[in-house]
Amino acid sequence: MSISLQKGQKVSLSKDNAGLAHVIVGLGWDEVQKPSGGFLKSMFTSEPQAIDCDASAILLKGGKLIHKDDLVYFGNLRHPSGTVIHQGDNLTGAGDGDDEQIVIDLSKVPQDYDRIVIVVTIYQAVKRRQNFGMIENAFIRIVDARNNNEMCKYNLTDNYSGMTAMIFGEVYRHNGEWKFNAIGQGTNDPGLNELIRRYI
Repeated sequence: MSISLQKGQKVSLSKDNAGLAHVIVGLGWDEVQKPSGGFLKSMFTSEPQAIDCDASAILLKGGKLIHKDDLVYFGNLRHPSGTVIHQGDNLTGAGDGDDEQIVIDLSKVPQDYDRIVIVVTIYQAVKRRQNFGMIENAFIRIVDARNNNEMCKYNLTDNYSGMTAMIFGEVYRHNGEWKFNAIGQGTNDPGLNELIRRYI
């Protein structure tokens, strides 16, 4: 049974799930639909660009990003350890279900990594004048890859107008077990390069 999480809530992933190894971190979002301006408006204005949200995983040692290869994103889909794999970039967020997925092998993540932070940024947010106030139905969920059972889900419900990046949540070790923390923190970082500086 899936646990519905609130902002800031933490839940154990491995305590009651013996043998848990691969989990799927699924992320989803929809672009807010604006009412049509009619035929005349469509003749004289161009269609706005679709919002391209990009999910990334930041692997931390002692709470810090140590090496550039510890950032798993659309430009580096596989961590050198093979334990964190990005399933590929979705350019529009269209369709039901997860828009992007990151697979983590919790059983083999090297011991010196203590947490994996899951973030989402908007591609060229400043240039395109886009922000998370133009996004709705955003969520992050953790799925047991053995049976595709959803373990927990966090629906982001805050008002994120003006925010150009988002820290969705983190998977972390605590006293020998893996846990998930629903963060839901919006930031004004214009892109991924700026966002990761928070962890350097």
